[in-house]
Amino acid sequence: MTTPDDQTPADGHPAPGGPSRRSFLKQSGGLLSATLAAPIASRAEAVADKLAPPSPVASGPTNMALTINGQVRNLRLEPRVTLLDALREYLDLTGSKKGCDHGQCGACTVLVDGKRVNSCLTLAVMAQGKQITTIEGLAKGDELHPMQEAFLKHDGFQCGYCTPGQIMSGVACVSEGHAKTDDQAREWMSGNICRCGAYPNILAAVREVAGQQAKG
Repeated sequence: MTTPDDQTPADGHPAPGGPSRRSFLKQSGGLLSATLAAPIASRAEAVADKLAPPSPVASGPTNMALTINGQVRNLRLEPRVTLLDALREYLDLTGSKKGCDHGQCGACTVLVDGKRVNSCLTLAVMAQGKQITTIEGLAKGDELHPMQEAFLKHDGFQCGYCTPGQIMSGVACVSEGHAKTDDQAREWMSGNICRCGAYPNILAAVREVAGQQAKG
Protein backbone atom coordinates (compact mmCIF):
# COMPACT_ATOMS: atom_id res chain seq x y z
CA MET A 1 0.00 0.00 0.00
CA THR A 2 1.35 3.43 -0.88
CA THR A 3 0.81 6.84 0.59
CA PRO A 4 0.02 9.92 -1.45
CA ASP A 5 3.64 11.11 -1.03
CA ASP A 6 4.92 7.92 -2.70
CA GLN A 7 2.79 8.36 -5.75
CA THR A 8 4.23 9.90 -8.88
CA PRO A 9 1.98 10.47 -11.90
CA ALA A 10 2.83 8.70 -15.13
CA ASP A 11 3.99 11.98 -16.71
CA GLY A 12 7.04 11.99 -14.32
CA HIS A 13 6.01 15.06 -12.36
CA PRO A 14 5.75 14.76 -8.57
CA ALA A 15 2.37 14.68 -6.98
CA PRO A 16 1.24 18.02 -5.63
CA GLY A 17 2.69 18.59 -2.17
CA GLY A 18 5.05 15.56 -2.33
CA PRO A 19 8.90 15.54 -2.55
CA SER A 20 10.48 15.12 -5.97
CA ARG A 21 12.92 12.34 -6.72
CA ARG A 22 15.71 14.89 -7.22
CA SER A 23 15.17 16.55 -3.83
CA PHE A 24 15.04 13.14 -2.16
CA LEU A 25 18.42 12.19 -3.67
CA LYS A 26 19.96 15.49 -2.62
CA GLN A 27 18.78 15.04 0.94
CA SER A 28 20.07 11.45 1.03
CA GLY A 29 23.47 12.52 -0.31
CA GLY A 30 23.77 15.25 2.30
CA LEU A 31 23.00 12.83 5.12
CA LEU A 32 25.54 10.31 3.78
CA SER A 33 28.28 12.97 3.54
CA ALA A 34 27.65 14.09 7.08
CA THR A 35 27.74 10.50 8.30
CA LEU A 36 31.08 9.74 6.60
CA ALA A 37 32.78 13.05 7.41
CA ALA A 38 33.02 12.44 11.15
CA PRO A 39 34.94 9.11 10.97
CA ILE A 40 37.30 10.47 8.31
CA ALA A 41 38.06 13.56 10.38
CA SER A 42 38.62 11.39 13.45
CA ARG A 43 41.11 9.18 11.59
CA ALA A 44 42.95 12.25 10.26
CA GLU A 45 43.26 13.63 13.78
CA ALA A 46 44.55 10.28 15.06
CA VAL A 47 47.23 10.19 12.35
CA ALA A 48 48.24 13.78 13.11
CA ASP A 49 48.59 12.94 16.80
CA LYS A 50 51.02 10.12 16.00
CA LEU A 51 53.28 12.33 13.89
CA ALA A 52 56.42 13.62 15.57
CA PRO A 53 56.24 17.29 16.53
CA PRO A 54 58.18 19.60 14.23
CA SER A 55 61.85 20.06 15.09
CA PRO A 56 62.70 23.38 16.66
CA VAL A 57 64.02 25.84 14.10
CA ALA A 58 67.38 27.32 14.92
CA SER A 59 67.54 31.05 14.43
CA GLY A 60 70.28 33.57 14.94
CA PRO A 61 74.00 32.86 15.40
CA THR A 62 74.75 29.41 16.79
CA ASN A 63 77.88 28.12 18.53
CA MET A 64 79.45 25.23 16.68
CA ALA A 65 82.71 23.30 16.72
CA LEU A 66 84.21 22.01 13.49
CA THR A 67 87.13 19.59 13.36
CA ILE A 68 89.16 20.75 10.38
CA ASN A 69 92.45 19.14 9.41
CA GLY A 70 92.67 17.57 12.86
CA GLN A 71 92.09 20.81 14.74
CA VAL A 72 88.88 21.84 16.49
CA ARG A 73 87.75 25.30 15.44
CA ASN A 74 85.02 27.04 17.42
CA LEU A 75 82.72 29.34 15.50
CA ARG A 76 79.55 31.31 15.99
CA LEU A 77 77.62 31.27 12.74
CA GLU A 78 74.15 31.60 11.34
CA PRO A 79 72.69 28.11 10.70
CA ARG A 80 72.41 28.93 6.99
CA VAL A 81 76.18 29.47 6.51
CA THR A 82 77.66 26.87 4.18
CA LEU A 83 80.77 24.90 5.00
CA LEU A 84 82.53 26.61 2.09
CA ASP A 85 81.79 30.08 3.43
CA ALA A 86 82.78 29.01 6.94
CA LEU A 87 86.15 27.84 5.61
CA ARG A 88 86.84 30.84 3.39
CA GLU A 89 85.18 33.76 5.17
CA TYR A 90 85.56 32.81 8.83
CA LEU A 91 88.64 30.56 9.03
CA ASP A 92 90.76 32.01 6.21
CA LEU A 93 91.12 28.57 4.59
CA THR A 94 90.81 29.81 1.04
CA GLY A 95 92.21 26.74 -0.71
CA SER A 96 88.67 25.47 -1.34
CA LYS A 97 87.40 27.60 -4.20
CA LYS A 98 83.97 29.05 -4.83
CA GLY A 99 83.23 28.38 -8.48
CA CYS A 100 79.61 27.85 -9.48
CA ASP A 101 78.27 27.85 -5.88
CA HIS A 102 75.64 25.37 -7.11
CA GLY A 103 77.47 22.02 -6.71
CA GLN A 104 78.15 21.70 -10.44
CA CYS A 105 81.89 22.36 -10.83
CA GLY A 106 83.55 20.60 -7.87
CA ALA A 107 86.01 23.43 -7.14
CA CYS A 108 84.86 23.44 -3.51
CA THR A 109 85.36 19.70 -2.91
CA VAL A 110 86.51 18.75 0.59
CA LEU A 111 86.51 15.45 2.46
CA VAL A 112 84.08 14.85 5.32
CA ASP A 113 84.83 11.62 7.16
CA GLY A 114 86.86 10.61 4.13
CA LYS A 115 84.04 11.16 1.65
CA ARG A 116 84.09 13.96 -0.89
CA VAL A 117 81.38 16.57 -0.61
CA ASN A 118 80.58 19.86 -2.29
CA SER A 119 81.15 22.27 0.56
CA CYS A 120 79.04 24.92 -1.18
CA LEU A 121 75.99 22.67 -0.72
CA THR A 122 76.81 21.55 2.83
CA LEU A 123 75.76 23.58 5.86
CA ALA A 124 78.58 24.10 8.34
CA VAL A 125 76.30 23.13 11.22
CA MET A 126 75.76 19.72 9.60
CA ALA A 127 79.50 18.97 9.66
CA GLN A 128 79.84 19.12 13.44
CA GLY A 129 81.36 16.02 14.99
CA LYS A 130 82.88 14.95 11.67
CA GLN A 131 86.43 14.99 10.36
CA ILE A 132 86.81 17.67 7.70
CA THR A 133 89.88 17.66 5.46
CA THR A 134 90.67 20.51 3.10
CA ILE A 135 93.49 20.98 0.62
CA GLU A 136 95.45 22.74 3.38
CA GLY A 137 95.43 19.54 5.44
CA LEU A 138 96.83 17.10 2.88
CA ALA A 139 100.53 17.90 3.16
CA LYS A 140 102.52 16.94 6.26
CA GLY A 141 104.64 20.00 6.80
CA ASP A 142 106.85 20.32 3.72
CA GLU A 143 106.04 16.78 2.60
CA LEU A 144 103.39 16.90 -0.10
CA HIS A 145 100.65 14.33 -0.44
CA PRO A 146 101.33 11.83 -3.28
CA MET A 147 98.39 13.30 -5.21
CA GLN A 148 99.86 16.79 -4.95
CA GLU A 149 103.23 15.50 -6.14
CA ALA A 150 101.57 13.70 -9.06
CA PHE A 151 99.73 16.86 -10.13
CA LEU A 152 103.04 18.73 -10.17
CA LYS A 153 104.80 15.95 -12.03
CA HIS A 154 102.13 15.66 -14.74
CA ASP A 155 101.34 19.40 -14.85
CA GLY A 156 97.72 18.66 -14.00
CA PHE A 157 96.64 22.30 -13.99
CA GLN A 158 96.72 25.50 -15.99
CA CYS A 159 94.91 28.37 -14.26
CA GLY A 160 94.89 26.30 -11.05
CA TYR A 161 91.47 27.41 -9.88
CA CYS A 162 89.93 23.93 -10.00
CA THR A 163 93.11 22.21 -8.78
CA PRO A 164 92.32 22.01 -5.02
CA GLY A 165 88.95 20.41 -5.74
CA GLN A 166 90.47 18.11 -8.36
CA ILE A 167 93.15 16.95 -5.93
CA MET A 168 90.68 16.34 -3.09
CA SER A 169 88.35 14.45 -5.40
CA GLY A 170 91.30 12.47 -6.79
CA VAL A 171 92.37 11.43 -3.28
CA ALA A 172 88.86 10.15 -2.52
CA CYS A 173 88.50 8.52 -5.93
CA VAL A 174 91.63 6.44 -5.38
CA SER A 175 90.64 5.64 -1.78
CA GLU A 176 87.24 4.42 -3.00
CA GLY A 177 88.88 2.12 -5.54
CA HIS A 178 87.33 4.00 -8.44
CA ALA A 179 90.51 4.72 -10.39
CA LYS A 180 91.48 1.25 -11.57
CA THR A 181 91.10 2.12 -15.25
CA ASP A 182 91.18 5.33 -17.28
CA ASP A 183 87.46 5.12 -18.05
CA GLN A 184 86.56 4.46 -14.43
CA ALA A 185 88.63 7.38 -13.21
CA ARG A 186 87.08 9.69 -15.81
CA GLU A 187 83.59 8.63 -14.72
CA TRP A 188 84.17 9.06 -10.99
CA MET A 189 86.00 12.37 -11.48
CA SER A 190 83.31 13.75 -13.79
CA GLY A 191 81.92 15.99 -11.06
CA ASN A 192 85.09 18.11 -11.18
CA ILE A 193 85.28 20.48 -14.13
CA CYS A 194 88.49 21.95 -15.57
CA ARG A 195 87.63 24.87 -17.82
CA CYS A 196 91.21 24.97 -19.15
CA GLY A 197 90.96 21.39 -20.43
CA ALA A 198 93.85 19.78 -18.51
CA TYR A 199 91.97 16.50 -18.25
CA PRO A 200 94.68 14.23 -19.78
CA ASN A 201 97.21 15.44 -17.21
CA ILE A 202 94.74 15.22 -14.33
CA LEU A 203 93.87 11.68 -15.36
CA ALA A 204 97.55 10.74 -15.54
CA ALA A 205 98.13 12.06 -12.02
CA VAL A 206 95.16 10.21 -10.52
CA ARG A 207 96.04 6.97 -12.29
CA GLU A 208 99.66 7.15 -11.14
CA VAL A 209 98.67 7.49 -7.49
CA ALA A 210 96.15 4.65 -7.92
CA GLY A 211 98.94 2.48 -9.33
CA GLN A 212 101.25 3.36 -6.45
CA GLN A 213 98.63 2.38 -3.89
CA ALA A 214 97.89 -0.87 -5.73
CA LYS A 215 101.57 -1.82 -5.57
CA GLY A 216 101.92 -0.73 -1.96
